[in-house]
Amino acid sequence: MAGKLSTHVLDLTRGAPAAGLKIELWRQDGAPRLLKTVVTNADGRTDAPLLGAEEVAAGAYELVFHVGAYFTARGVESPFLDRVPVRFHLTAGASCHVPLLVSPWAYSTYRGS
Repeated sequence: MAGKLSTHVLDLTRGAPAAGLKIELWRQDGAPRLLKTVVTNADGRTDAPLLGAEEVAAGAYELVFHVGAYFTARGVESPFLDRVPVRFHLTAGASCHVPLLVSPWAYSTYRGS
C-alpha cells in the first residue's frame, strides 16, 4: 500500500463530523513551511489526502486545526480553544491518519491507520 497522510475531525459537542473546519499542514524541518491549507467536507474529512504517496517524505510535520473559528461560527461564545497544533514525525512512504476529536474546551488525537 502506498503511503499517505489523512485526517478527519469530529465535533464532540454535536456528535457529528466537523464540516467547514480549516486545517493547515506545515513542514517543521528547518524553518517552518506551510504546505497546504484545506477545509473539511461534510464528512469532517478532506476531499483528498493531505499528502499523497509521492509527497510523503521523512520528517517533522504539524497540523493546525482552527477550532476556535469553527465553534464561533456555530454560536459558541468564547471557546477556550483557538488553534490545536498536532506535531508528529513521518517516515518516507508511511501511511498515517491523524483524527481530531474536539469540543470548544478539550481535544484528543491519536495515530490512526
